[in-house]
Amino acid sequence: MKRLGIVVNPMSGRDVRRVAARASTSSHHEKQQQVTRLVLGAFSQGVEEIFLANEPYRINSRAVENLQQRDRVRILDIPLTHTAADTKTMVQRMWQEGCRVFIVLGGDGTNRTVASSFPDAVILPLSTGTNNVFSTFVEASIAGAAAGLIASGQMQYRDHCRRCKQIHISLADVSETALIDAVLLKNDILGSLLPFEANNIVSALLTRANPASIGVSPIGGYLLPCQHDDEFAVFLQCGEIGRSITIPISSGLYDDVHVSQIEKVALGNPITIDGPGILAFDGDRTIKLGNRETARLEVRRDGPWVIETTEVMNSAARSGLFETS
Repeated sequence: MKRLGIVVNPMSGRDVRRVAARASTSSHHEKQQQVTRLVLGAFSQGVEEIFLANEPYRINSRAVENLQQRDRVRILDIPLTHTAADTKTMVQRMWQEGCRVFIVLGGDGTNRTVASSFPDAVILPLSTGTNNVFSTFVEASIAGAAAGLIASGQMQYRDHCRRCKQIHISLADVSETALIDAVLLKNDILGSLLPFEANNIVSALLTRANPASIGVSPIGGYLLPCQHDDEFAVFLQCGEIGRSITIPISSGLYDDVHVSQIEKVALGNPITIDGPGILAFDGDRTIKLGNRETARLEVRRDGPWVIETTEVMNSAARSGLFETS
């Protein structure tokens, strides 16, 4: 089935972090324009049907209302809770309709929701959020075309995509996953959306330690880079003494960090993190870890298959897939 799901988080790029840092804002109109370009790009490469979902700001319906191909776009009607549960419901409905390839228009947290629901999905993560490492900035017309090549079956995802690493977190009867980082914070508040205070970071496990990023990832990236293709993760601990670096903890917001320990961690090799503190996954403060509570963390390459736009488009060109006659 040549079907594609486009998952839109209407609130990504619009939270309180824009007050505390200097991040840009992704407006509803910009998302609407991106969705239009994604749809047209996907149709140009053989996709037969595209699935969107209703959301409070009518981003999706307005994006396609004037397109000639409107009859090949289905907007699913889902109940709205105005929480991350909407993303989960959206993806579940699209999966039921036969979608296995998704463009995710949101931040790392949105992609984490998709990945935790369907780790065997094929996704193209398109950034509109803050502090993103997993999601990337790509022109929507080209992103739509790259996803279309995979969704239409012209290119096989197993040959042209790679599964991502993800962190499996377990404690007591709780299980979670994270795509980029699991961070232990002190003196913090569960559910807060403010940028992390650098001096509150106790430790972090990173699937990607990217020096060309913002957030927690460059803490590892400045000292021990680790990318999507590397077969290891990075674990670090912070303190009052250690190797000192100045990193962008959020967009335009720099702070000093002292790294007391940093090391490679082999995939499948578990580590433990001891409380007390707040555990944050991909930027979302999720679990309160009490005194004498321990969380077990393990990185495996068993997350979704990731479409890397440039590589897919280059491969398609070399194979002559863009020739029309």
